[in-house]
Amino acid sequence: MVILATVLGALAAVVHVYIFVLESVRWTAPRVWRRFGIGDQQAADTVRPMAYNQGFYNLFLAVGAALGLVLFWAGGPGTVADVAGRTLVLFSLGCMAGAALVLITTGRRYLAAAAVQGVLPLAAFVLFLFA
Repeated sequence: MVILATVLGALAAVVHVYIFVLESVRWTAPRVWRRFGIGDQQAADTVRPMAYNQGFYNLFLAVGAALGLVLFWAGGPGTVADVAGRTLVLFSLGCMAGAALVLITTGRRYLAAAAVQGVLPLAAFVLFLFA
């Protein structure tokens, strides 16, 4: 169960790094901002600072999950690294899943995006919680 939780947690981190790249690095490409429901260049330019900032939130959550996984596996059961790693993983994955829930509240059209953003971290969170 711990291995599956680790794989799902790592995949969740990768997804959030990808979201960071879209929002903070590649935002100026019309194909990217259209994917986020932005309809024209002027709106994309207006939203760009917010998307840039939001992308970094995603990156920080990914880094937290990845660092937590490294710490978790670096320490033996019950060690400080194990406890710190598990705590960091649970916090990061919980925040990812929570952000997906918030996204759902913004409208039904975001349901697919929320699933992409939230299913992996939620599954990994549950598995880590009971592992």
